[in-house]
Amino acid sequence: MPDRGGGPTGPRIRVGRPSRRVRTLLMTLGVLAVLGMAFTMFAGFWTDWLWYRSVHYSSVFTTTLWTKIGLFFVFGLLMALAVGLNIWLAHRLRPPLSAMSMEQQSLDRYRMGIAPYKRWLLLGITALVGLIAGASAAGQWRTWLMWVNGVPFHQKDPQFHLDVSFYAFDLPWYRFLLGFGFAATILALIAAALTHYLYGGLRITSPGARATAAATGHLSVLLGVFVALKAVAYWLDRYGLAVKSSDFKATDNWTGLRYVDANAYLPAKTILFCIAVICALLFFATLWRRTWQLPVIGFGLMVLSAILIGGLYPAIVQKFQVQPNEQAKEAPYVQKNLKATREAYGIDGTKVSDYSGTSKTSDKTKLRDDVDSTASIRILDPNIVSPTFQQLQQIRNYYAFPTNLDVDRYTKDGKVQDTVIGLRELNLNGIPKNNWINDHFRYTHGYGVVAAKGTAADANGQPVFTESDLPSRGDLGTYEQQVYYGEKTTTYSIVGGPQKEIDYSDDSGEKTTSYKGKSGVNLANPINRAAYAVAFSEPQILYSGAIGEGSRILYNRTPKERVEAVAPWLTIDGDAYPAVVDGRIQWIVDAYTTTNGYPYASRTTLGDTTADSLTATNNSRAVVAQQNQVNYIRNSVKATVDAYTGQVKLYQWDTQDPVLKTWMKAFPGTVEPKGAISKSLLSHLRYPQDLFKVQRELLTRYHVTNPTTFLTGSEVWQVPDDPTNKSGNAVPPYYLSMKMPDQSSQAFSLTTTFTPNGRDNLSAFMSVDAQADSSDYGRIRILKLPTSTTVDGPKQVQSQFNSEQDIAESIKLLKGGDSDIEYGNLLTVPLDGGLLYVEPVYVRGGGLKYPLLRKVLVSYGDKTAFEDTLDQALNKVFGAESSTTPPPDQGTTPPPTSSNPTVQQALDDAQKAFDAGQTALKKGDWKAYGEAQKDLEDALKRAEEAQAKADKTAGGSGSGKSGSSPSPSGSPSPSGGSGSG
Repeated sequence: MPDRGGGPTGPRIRVGRPSRRVRTLLMTLGVLAVLGMAFTMFAGFWTDWLWYRSVHYSSVFTTTLWTKIGLFFVFGLLMALAVGLNIWLAHRLRPPLSAMSMEQQSLDRYRMGIAPYKRWLLLGITALVGLIAGASAAGQWRTWLMWVNGVPFHQKDPQFHLDVSFYAFDLPWYRFLLGFGFAATILALIAAALTHYLYGGLRITSPGARATAAATGHLSVLLGVFVALKAVAYWLDRYGLAVKSSDFKATDNWTGLRYVDANAYLPAKTILFCIAVICALLFFATLWRRTWQLPVIGFGLMVLSAILIGGLYPAIVQKFQVQPNEQAKEAPYVQKNLKATREAYGIDGTKVSDYSGTSKTSDKTKLRDDVDSTASIRILDPNIVSPTFQQLQQIRNYYAFPTNLDVDRYTKDGKVQDTVIGLRELNLNGIPKNNWINDHFRYTHGYGVVAAKGTAADANGQPVFTESDLPSRGDLGTYEQQVYYGEKTTTYSIVGGPQKEIDYSDDSGEKTTSYKGKSGVNLANPINRAAYAVAFSEPQILYSGAIGEGSRILYNRTPKERVEAVAPWLTIDGDAYPAVVDGRIQWIVDAYTTTNGYPYASRTTLGDTTADSLTATNNSRAVVAQQNQVNYIRNSVKATVDAYTGQVKLYQWDTQDPVLKTWMKAFPGTVEPKGAISKSLLSHLRYPQDLFKVQRELLTRYHVTNPTTFLTGSEVWQVPDDPTNKSGNAVPPYYLSMKMPDQSSQAFSLTTTFTPNGRDNLSAFMSVDAQADSSDYGRIRILKLPTSTTVDGPKQVQSQFNSEQDIAESIKLLKGGDSDIEYGNLLTVPLDGGLLYVEPVYVRGGGLKYPLLRKVLVSYGDKTAFEDTLDQALNKVFGAESSTTPPPDQGTTPPPTSSNPTVQQALDDAQKAFDAGQTALKKGDWKAYGEAQKDLEDALKRAEEAQAKADKTAGGSGSGKSGSSPSPSGSPSPSGGSGSG
């Protein structure tokens, strides 16, 4: 080796040895990179398998996996064979080199260049197209499973008289096969043509014949296959007309045949099918005739026919036959669409009744008494009071409540009452110090249920809690209170190992626990630890001493995540809600089966139809699969997720749904029968909001059953905007217990209102029986108001509230200082021919961080009241007192008092200032009201400072402002107060 840079006595530097080291290093790095990628892929697969096995739905994982693998290999192999075989055949049919033209001889350098690599090049091309095709086919696993497991609907479409299952399960698979066939044929044709050109079978610029006989025959067969597939496409297009969406002035997303489809497009598709079959035969005939003259002529005629018969002729029919007499021509097809759409969305049983909109009863006392028997009016708005729950019942900063609470029903003293409920879930942002151990080992779960009576508030505007404090106690009895799975639990936790978890804190200090459930994946296995370290990009999982024998990792912890994972064929409702069932907290999740292949049923986009003022401000309430277009939906499954164990159970709810039966065949044993639902669970099931919102959107048009009226659009309704805010989004539906005019007693219901299109007066009121254990469950009732008179709609009622001088002045006084007004849900209740509107009004401010119920707005007919309580407002509106009003319910426990005399004195001063302000408010004495508000603010500030000092002295752990949160009532918040609001 030559010397580099050294003299006779200098060092001799060899070039070869470093070069070998570099190559060895590069090879090692390459091997490590490949192994790293392989282990990363393995980690994803392995952790998925472990998770599905931990929730006992491993069959879902294996069925889905093997289906994807099967489709990948079958269609990938078919595509590779189609392309590779035609390349090989084109090469086999190449002409001898002596017969090649000068043009082809110029390609010699390309042929010579690829000659040594022909076999590898062929394998590479076929492998590439096979991989792409296989990956595409694997994504069709749902289509395959629905086709192979499809069950009949036992309903036929009105045009072709085929079972609906053909359109829902069969046609999508046939279309996939057709698309695959087109792709394979086109790729094979391109590959064959390039090979023929490269080896002299095709000539572009040379004189004489442009193609050899062998190339002509080969390419003609491929073109014949393409045209034959086009014939199949024309034939399937005939059936596709029954599920084709089109623009039609009668409705958006119209689906099904219209007059022009049945009388122009349908015969045109049949004619084009026949022409395409003949054209394909002409291409196949070139194997014997060796000329493209006839097939080219045939293909040209097919294209011309497609333009004239498939495009121009339908346009002429629409212009000169349909438009001059559209209603008569379209009416039979509109009738089919009306029937199919109402069946597909489950609104065909809707009962529409006329409703006068005005009361005829002159006995005001009777009317006042009828209010109590007609509805249990909920004045506690679950979408407003979450900060109040937070302030009064958070207890520790590391707990939090969801933005929107839920409405459920619980029994007290033998009487079912509407209850606003929320779980005290884990809030990692509120822990004293964020680090890996705290975030994932010590703070792992929330604790307890907080519930309040929906129809009452105490004298200070606070909720009347029926379940409160920490640990929670009250009307719900004894139950497992630890919340390891919840809507706000979005990170993983490692539990059950050597590291103790914080359970909850009370006056005696922190209580610790160790998870005893079998949920999650065991991390004792080093392979599992390594896999999760890679999957979660957290190397500490691999070597941390906090993980040991018994450690389990919990993840995918929100109820919607878990249900969607174990049943990927379901569409999940946007609102999971908790219930205490048989001593356990269960999340209840509604799930839907859908299809967009129901013939003649108009389509809707779930994300659009389920949007309202709540989803606009809370994305977690949005329906999963937001942009799915469907034209059939059923609430076919009720799912539960245990808040402690994470156990997921799927229950068959709609026993007649063919789509669910199909998926139950595909995934046997995953869905339990309806009879397995316990009576205690059944009492908490309810009609889902997202399904109701889809149905109400459809009913804005499809409440009409007369096709002529439907076409004119004279009775189109709209869902009004939410009048309680300026978002411009639709008003959400509301749960409350009430009875419709044809009902004998109250039922837990979901309600909404309609207004005429482009106007604000009321056109209809809609309710559905939401009580799952009721014989009328799911019965939709609509009260239709006369068009000859006008009844105020929600926006007009809200405007009336805001414009009345006395009410406006009172609201202005309530807004004094830095207070804000928040309007609660505007509830509508049909009462004796009229409509009763009730709206709670909350005040947030004056040193408070949470809203309190201060006033209730009530309107009936031309009477309006704005009073401190619902009873007072009702009495004023009707000019009479109820003879059946029960005594006020003060909850399960009296409000606790502070043990700190300094705090108590400040709270007493706050109460005096608040009372003085209320007196000034009624008298309209602005000066006195302002002074009272200043005194109130000073007193509250002194109370907070005194309580904070007391907490510091007591040395409370991790609680932030853990002392009693002051309220204008002079009483602190229950059970040791709350964290910051």
